[in-house]
Amino acid sequence: MCGILALLGCSDDSQAKRVRVLELSRRLKHRGPDWSGIYQHGDFYLAHQRLAIIDPASGDQPLFNEDKKIVVTVNGEIYNHEKLRKLMPNHKFRTGSDCDVIAHLYEEYGENFVDMLDGVFSFVLLDTRDNSFLAARDAIGITPLYIGWGLDGSVWISSELKGLNDDCEHFEVFPPGHLYSSKNGGLRRWFNPAWFSEAVPSTPYDPLVLRRAFENAVIKRLMTDVPFGVLLSGGLDSSLVASVTARYLAGTKAAKQWGAQLHSFCVGLEGSPDLKAAKEVADFIGTVHHEFHFTVQDGIDAIEDVIYHIETYDVTTIRASTPMFLMSRKIKSLGVKMVLSGEGADEIFGGYLYFHKAPNKEEFHKETCRKIKALHQYDCLRANKATSAWGLEARVPFLDKEFINVAMSIDPEWKMIKHDQGRIEKWVLRKAFDDEEKPFLPKHILYRQKEQFSDGVGYSWIDGLKAHAEQYVTDRMMLNAAHIFPHNTPTTKEGYYYRMIFERFFPQNSASLTVPGGPSIACSTAKAIEWDASWSNNLDPSGRAAIGVHNSAYDDHLTNVANGNLGTTTIINNVPRMVGVGATAELTIRS
Repeated sequence: MCGILALLGCSDDSQAKRVRVLELSRRLKHRGPDWSGIYQHGDFYLAHQRLAIIDPASGDQPLFNEDKKIVVTVNGEIYNHEKLRKLMPNHKFRTGSDCDVIAHLYEEYGENFVDMLDGVFSFVLLDTRDNSFLAARDAIGITPLYIGWGLDGSVWISSELKGLNDDCEHFEVFPPGHLYSSKNGGLRRWFNPAWFSEAVPSTPYDPLVLRRAFENAVIKRLMTDVPFGVLLSGGLDSSLVASVTARYLAGTKAAKQWGAQLHSFCVGLEGSPDLKAAKEVADFIGTVHHEFHFTVQDGIDAIEDVIYHIETYDVTTIRASTPMFLMSRKIKSLGVKMVLSGEGADEIFGGYLYFHKAPNKEEFHKETCRKIKALHQYDCLRANKATSAWGLEARVPFLDKEFINVAMSIDPEWKMIKHDQGRIEKWVLRKAFDDEEKPFLPKHILYRQKEQFSDGVGYSWIDGLKAHAEQYVTDRMMLNAAHIFPHNTPTTKEGYYYRMIFERFFPQNSASLTVPGGPSIACSTAKAIEWDASWSNNLDPSGRAAIGVHNSAYDDHLTNVANGNLGTTTIINNVPRMVGVGATAELTIRS
């Protein structure tokens, strides 16, 4: 992913202001270490830090239309750019970059072209003919974007907080699926799918339709001119991404350039069982597998860097971002610049363990809608910024716009966890890839119980973080927490510890307002806490908080699944055993 920064209408076209824009743009250089660019038109500045994935030789930015009257700086990938080029045969494109189509689409269709883009993107477009400008962010918010305002009347746009926080009077998250038009004077939503209203759909479940939609989502993300791979933890979601990628890689342009054998990556403490699971999947699908080891202390030592790059104080996000941050550095050291990852499936299919307590299909569906709408503040933020910190791009096929539309049109009755019918969480996804003749995954991997990302890296990782925070946050500090941090007041010492670090990097009040808050149980929204009265007394984002759901109660069911029997009558025992916290730390990535 690249980094973009725009300063628009600042009433200052001096060399000093240009130097300041360049200085702020360099704060984003980790996102795009391959080239830097800036365009100035009066008091309008568009800067770019490039990570070259498509057309590395000639795709430097900012990009222009034919007469250079329309200028654009983009962070993203436009997967249907070849199709879009064919819609504009009279246009001359200067580069082979997928993002080159944006300026021409605006010239041809005006501001309403954004919905034509199939991909992920954040961009700022300047029309020098009338000094109007347009900014937009992709449907789900896979690419990060912030907007700010200066006292001089200027508008600022940046991929990360650190690009604008010191120079804006106020700034905030640029909402996903929106565009900002200077002509219309504000934000408006361009992405309006049927599921966004949270109306309950009624389309019958068709496993082959769902499977094909996901396969298409993966295949289009194999568009690359640089070496790539997949993140593989041995969990369901990343394993499906890896399996489908491995199956369809041969015959693609990427395979012709870089070879038809896929590379996979995982990370963990030496001897972790999750490393063993990832290796099993890698052997099954035939990838060249790379396994990285590190210690819990390595993770703790990286916390400050993680908070600086991820730009959050949310506890779950920091817990999960740290191993991904460390792994990304290792992957980039091998010369890889792009990876596919498994974020998004849990939100779309109700994969978090608390969904076991959904009272009906209506509530189940509404919660999945709420979770998808909030992804840009959590898993999308983590996946993008933890990788971009090292100039690595993460692509997430589960969050493909068309795949989401297919998956969210399914009658949620099919997604409900049905204990008496052998349906565990994400059953519709598992069933879609349960192919007896040509299996995508080993059966016990395909039907493995969900582990939350931060839990999957090892419970000792979480408990180690809590113990570390205990050393730096006193009881007296916690007593005064509401006075020190009146917004999103930390309720644990771990949360307080992260908040102190965040405030040191981003002291502005606007910065603290960009981070979500509120009560959560096992990563639920606040609304879902109402599903179980006991949850309000045990507000913990860890999956272990979903008492009565997690782990060993599935043992008998998984044995039956491995034997081909999906008719198990009881999945959740009355008093299931909880996974204990052992003395040995386990720290692995699970998407």
